[in-house]
Amino acid sequence: MPSVHIDNVGKITIIECAGRFVRSEAALKLRDAVISQRGARVVVLDLTEMHAIGGGSLGTLLLLQRWAQDNYIGFHLFNPCGPVRDKLKHVEFEFASLEQMIGILGAPQAMCARHEDFKRQPLHQGMSRNRCLYRATRPYFVRQGFSGCS
Repeated sequence: MPSVHIDNVGKITIIECAGRFVRSEAALKLRDAVISQRGARVVVLDLTEMHAIGGGSLGTLLLLQRWAQDNYIGFHLFNPCGPVRDKLKHVEFEFASLEQMIGILGAPQAMCARHEDFKRQPLHQGMSRNRCLYRATRPYFVRQGFSGCS
């Protein structure tokens, strides 16, 4: 069963997508999650846990990208797994790297240094290094009361 989880950090929205997005219900769930973020300056779709994407969801991503452009909202895809990335590479999407994610979230220089230390640590159980860093840094921004890009 596909799921979406929305995290708001100031004017930045991170939407975590998990499961198989191959049916129209999944595409509608994704559309509703993104469209509900009208007040965001940046929307990032975290595709780390998305295992498959169908044509309907791919078309929905294209429509959402256009919607974001029309509403002056940054729209980025983050960390898609292999099969999802293979489908997405045929269309021009903007992918956010880990470094760009840190920049989008407004990480201070100390966080970047922490990133270098983090890259040398072993991976957590079944998680990619990007996902581990994202999970490790997200509470930092929430605790700091981050209020968006300047």
